[in-house]
Amino acid sequence: MSDRTGTRPARPHTATTADGRRLAQVTTYARRGSRLSDRQSAAWDRRRDEWWVPDEAVDQEDFEIRACFEDPSAPLVVEIGSGIGEATAALAAHRPDRNVLAFEVWRPGVAETFVRLEELGAKNVRMVSVDAVWSMEHLLGEAEVSELWTFFPDPWPKKRHHRRRLVSPHFAQVAAARLVPGGLWRLATDWPEYAERIAEVLDAEPLLENVYDGPAPRWDERPLTRFERRGVRAGRPIADFAYRRRT
Repeated sequence: MSDRTGTRPARPHTATTADGRRLAQVTTYARRGSRLSDRQSAAWDRRRDEWWVPDEAVDQEDFEIRACFEDPSAPLVVEIGSGIGEATAALAAHRPDRNVLAFEVWRPGVAETFVRLEELGAKNVRMVSVDAVWSMEHLLGEAEVSELWTFFPDPWPKKRHHRRRLVSPHFAQVAAARLVPGGLWRLATDWPEYAERIAEVLDAEPLLENVYDGPAPRWDERPLTRFERRGVRAGRPIADFAYRRRT
């Protein structure tokens, strides 16, 4: 996809000013260490050429995300912030007829996901480490995503960091437009204040409707991940949401 001029905007952290300086941009993530364990390193070497989309690949004007999958015509599911792939691998393994596009910028998490996919025999996942907000807006077309998963996004709890939160009015508009009519956006968080903000933002998006009257029951297909276990141990309530694009 491209903008109206036919040129795809530069992805975050690659744009420069007229005098060649790196353009500062706010993203919804902070990059962490990239050291891999021996197991992860071996999995990375085995699978990166097949299951990972290089950052530079999306810079090509003719890049099409669907072409990265064995069956480009299969319905597309998107997960943002897949972590170490606990949910990704399990959910993808039970959906072999779906293409699963998982966004994760943490390299050890990508490699660990490869391990889990191999263990479950799932071959329908492709990993992308480019900014998910930019990618949803510029690499995916309207009504192209059958389902969107956002499990335990960074809550950015400090007020000065709230602008880095994934769920914002702008992204809600983008995400809703990318969903097929009737497509679901499933979310979960263990941060009560963020849960309130998620409901506030998504309730205000005209293209979306809450499937439930408030938070949703826990999606029983979603595996219990380390982030959820951490929240439970800390005594924080888990809030699930399910929003549907209006038909």
